[in-house]
Amino acid sequence: MSHCCFRLFLLPVFFLFAAGASATAGDDKPVDRGRYLVTAGNCASCHTAAGGAFMAGGVAFETPFGTLYSTNITPDPTTGIGNWNEDDFRAAMRHGVRPDGEHLYPAFPYTAYTRLTDDDLAAVWAYLREVPPVQSLPPENGLVFPFDQRPLLAAWKLLYLESGPYEPVPTRSAAWNRGAYLVEALGHCSACHSPRNRLGAEQAELRHAGGEYLDRIPGGGFRPWFAPNLTAHPRGLALWRHEDLTAYLATGRNDFLEAFGPMNEVIMNSTRYLNPADIDAMATYLKALPAAGSASVTTEPPGEELLGRGRSLYNLHCGTCHLPSGEGDPEMAPRLNRGSLVVQAENPASLVNVILYGPEIAGADPERQWFKPMEAYRYLLDDAEVAAVATYIRNAWDNAAGTVAPAQVARQR
Repeated sequence: MSHCCFRLFLLPVFFLFAAGASATAGDDKPVDRGRYLVTAGNCASCHTAAGGAFMAGGVAFETPFGTLYSTNITPDPTTGIGNWNEDDFRAAMRHGVRPDGEHLYPAFPYTAYTRLTDDDLAAVWAYLREVPPVQSLPPENGLVFPFDQRPLLAAWKLLYLESGPYEPVPTRSAAWNRGAYLVEALGHCSACHSPRNRLGAEQAELRHAGGEYLDRIPGGGFRPWFAPNLTAHPRGLALWRHEDLTAYLATGRNDFLEAFGPMNEVIMNSTRYLNPADIDAMATYLKALPAAGSASVTTEPPGEELLGRGRSLYNLHCGTCHLPSGEGDPEMAPRLNRGSLVVQAENPASLVNVILYGPEIAGADPERQWFKPMEAYRYLLDDAEVAAVATYIRNAWDNAAGTVAPAQVARQR
């Protein structure tokens, strides 16, 4: 019972063209509007395996409860949803129930999709009926007992599922409400950016305050990643301006960083195809989220010896591109000084992954590419050295994000 953002690879480009992501939200034809909504929901990333057919499922989700595989949502009658009707589809999206009455695992984020309006659900259904059918049966799930017992999800839903379409807030602007709909319903951003309890449910009081989840690293395998805080927290989106966020969602790059890791497919397969008004609305909503999360760094501040060791390693391996000031360079490397949500995050998992394995850059903006890709330091630096340089980066210049321990690096290896 986890969320849907678990992959690092990008879909082949022809999948994106198959999705027809150029449609806009205002298209009158239900199929065209549904195509746009499916793109906004990033459905292809979860339901299209690397090298597999479009929407035919089979993507592995590694969770604390075992392995889940996404389903085939093409209109194939035997292995897909070809025998479903619109009411069946609506029940799955709104209530997480299959036509046979079995409960769906919330790795399929019906906890967010339930907020879609009836008209939008009808449009998504119309589009999915037009996807080429593919006969493909995903592998069996590998969940541990008792989480392999679907009837238990009835109790889970009583505790954590609030079904029903999004209700606009009349005291808020049209842009804010549209952004809330895109972020909370279609985009299901909280699925990755919120911490979860022991039963895999999002912690409501820390919604969008950052969350750890399993996803692929370059070269294969799954490791923990940390999705940054999206609220107005000092180590979250308070660090970015509105235009920094719109640039990131539209192109995968702003003055602070370029998308890498699990965010690649969100940018490449979804947000870069949204119209500017919708991207602006998402930024409007996200920038209005009140601060959530710990107010201070919970780890002990690093000592001078550790910082000195980290500084030496940084100047040797990182300073040429990121500069000794940490300000980066538009052609060489992103900024590491105050402004990087990854550097500032309370959990250093994503920063450590970048150091160990190197970033897989999305490259959504071909006009702006780094002169030299960052190399992986997995075999060049030991755990203590990676911890030292990560600690230095997180505490140098204007940063103040706490110490990274060698044990945290070992966990990421």
